Amino acid sequence: MPAITVPDLTTLTRLPGVEAAAVRPRPTRTVTDAPSGYEGEGFPVRRAFAGVDLSLLDPFVHLDQMGEVDYAPGEPKGTAWHPHRGFETVTYMIDGTFEHADSHGGGGVITNGDTQWMTAGAGILHIEKPPEELVASGGLFHGTQLWVNLPRAQKWAAPRYQDLRAGTVALLASPDAGALVRVIAGEVAGHRGPGSTYTPINLVHATLAPAARLELPWPTEFNALAYVLAGAGTVGPERRPIRAGQLAVFGPGDTITVAARAGQDGHTPSLEVLLLGGRPIREPVAWAGPFVMNTRSEVVAAFEDYQQGRMGQIPAVHGAPTEVVESS
Repeated sequence: MPAITVPDLTTLTRLPGVEAAAVRPRPTRTVTDAPSGYEGEGFPVRRAFAGVDLSLLDPFVHLDQMGEVDYAPGEPKGTAWHPHRGFETVTYMIDGTFEHADSHGGGGVITNGDTQWMTAGAGILHIEKPPEELVASGGLFHGTQLWVNLPRAQKWAAPRYQDLRAGTVALLASPDAGALVRVIAGEVAGHRGPGSTYTPINLVHATLAPAARLELPWPTEFNALAYVLAGAGTVGPERRPIRAGQLAVFGPGDTITVAARAGQDGHTPSLEVLLLGGRPIREPVAWAGPFVMNTRSEVVAAFEDYQQGRMGQIPAVHGAPTEVVESS
């Protein structure tokens, strides 16, 4: 997992140790399996939040682990043009390269350790796909896409992007340097990530060496989730087992705890875990397909606006026909 790594964790700023007498460790409420499926034109995903009550996920609504897959030449796939309204997509690329474009003329490329943060807001059309050179060569593809709900007051915000390069992520080490902590958004022990959010959240990618343990201070008003990208270990003070493709939901408290199993397999020598949480919005959620709104009528209106072209037009592709072409 290239993401962003450091050869010697002892050179990083250390997280402070947690005083056991001063905190309430968050217990593990549930551990669930993420079912496998396909997205877009057929790239494999795991639906991390499947089967979990939305009230426990608030302010998040959806999380896909994209891959991990090693494509042969000609195999890499992306998505077709599609709309979004009412939330933010956070695409974190761990291995490989993804490029995106939108109906406003924006676009860009993200690769190992980069994050593309798109606020869909009032509505946008966009596309995500591997670049042509990756399609030709094949290669590793692995990342995540998180959907962060927007409060009612921000659902009609103008669309915007944040291009968060791997080198801007806050890098920290656990007190014993057994874990690398990447803060993408939010704040951990006073150290802030580069992502700017409408709703306060924390988004962290941690790598734990075999047998390492990580205890992070966590805002009491946030919920707390841990999704295992690779490897195996335990979560919570009760040391509940967890492995790749599983999501843990924590209960209330001041800290979250994860630990890596002493013996990992050769393919995944470390425990790779995504830690996330945020301040619940506590507003009604009406969600259908690519639209996350507050009421059913707002979702219906979003579909109508999309069908009527009010979310923008797909840019013309050079050399492609501008009128419908039919053949018999």
